[in-house]
Amino acid sequence: MDWLFPAALALTGTMGVLMTLWGLWYMVSGLACVRKPMDYGFHPARTKFAVLIAARNEELVIGPLINSLLNQNYPADLYDIWVIPNNCADNTALAAQNFGAKVLECTIPVKSKGEVLRFAYNRLRGRQYDAWLVFDADNVVDKNFLAEMNNARMTGVNAAQGYRDSKNPYDTAISGCSSIYYWMMDRFHNGGKAGIGASAMIGGTGFMVTQQLLDKLGGWCTETISEDLEITAQAVLAGERVAYVPKAITYDEQPITWEQSFTQRRRWTSGTLQVAQEYLPALGESQANRPRLTLFDLEATLLLPAYQLVALVGLVCTAFTAALGGRTLLHALVLAAAGTLGNIAWAALTATVAAGIVVTLEDKWDRRLWKGLCTYWLFLLTWLPITAISVWKKTTVWEEIRHTRTMAPQLPGR
Repeated sequence: MDWLFPAALALTGTMGVLMTLWGLWYMVSGLACVRKPMDYGFHPARTKFAVLIAARNEELVIGPLINSLLNQNYPADLYDIWVIPNNCADNTALAAQNFGAKVLECTIPVKSKGEVLRFAYNRLRGRQYDAWLVFDADNVVDKNFLAEMNNARMTGVNAAQGYRDSKNPYDTAISGCSSIYYWMMDRFHNGGKAGIGASAMIGGTGFMVTQQLLDKLGGWCTETISEDLEITAQAVLAGERVAYVPKAITYDEQPITWEQSFTQRRRWTSGTLQVAQEYLPALGESQANRPRLTLFDLEATLLLPAYQLVALVGLVCTAFTAALGGRTLLHALVLAAAGTLGNIAWAALTATVAAGIVVTLEDKWDRRLWKGLCTYWLFLLTWLPITAISVWKKTTVWEEIRHTRTMAPQLPGR
């Protein structure tokens, strides 16, 4: 059994190296956020937008979104608001109509948001829209959103993701964690990718895709549960980059319970696994034919579940390796616990510091956020078993997270 300790040590070291390589790239690309985001300037309103809102049982919350869209600093004759009710057991359609939106009832069975959007696109594509915007029914949109997306499109942008802010960062610990996670994505992921000239990532809501790009892609062709990441992959393979437009702001309602967060993150992880399975081979082939930083960066993003699995295996390997140094069973258990807790403590420290940095950079400091800041490390740690469960059994059906409150965005105190 003399070989067991060196083998366990080698496996632990390998896991550490793999995590370091992936983390190093994310750190390098994230630091590029120090570069000032591109200024798309001001351009006359010329883009005709179709605003799509897939809605399931959103009667109670859809009004503020429609109101925020109707009050845009953009000519009313240059955009239409389309609500697409699907699988509803309430009066979402009637509520949307009463608030002033157009309603397109989804008449086909659907399992995912992407299927709803594809249905709407196929029904509406003959109306000569220049670009398509997508929002979730619980959102509230900044009054300059359409104007900023028009500015981006007029400079040649064919796909763009806006800034995803939070409506309720102070509700609970988990809503605070989710808010910090989105601010991380805004600053370090999308801001960093823009800084190195790679592609930002479409994030499910508050994004634009032009008709020109959809023509290039052959229409709205998403098939996975993660239609946002899939469109990103399709755009990158088509030679496009998703632009980051931080002045186009959407406020999103975050989960308020851990159960809701687990459901949401399991869907995200399952979708990432689906997209990785479907698109990594094509990305690798394209990279072999003509290497590009954008391709490499997207490949690294799609490997995130693999990174999380390696982190989980690394924790187990660390505990096992430490236990092998014990002279008795009790000693081995103490060493295993110490090794595991040491790794978790280091991860908790770095996660909390990173959370504090992004809250500072995004000017979101508020004493009400303390619960989210203190538990952000746990939010990230719980993602490891979520990923393991998703690998074991992917979910392929969109599970509803019910929204029942109408609320204005909670802003930091001054």
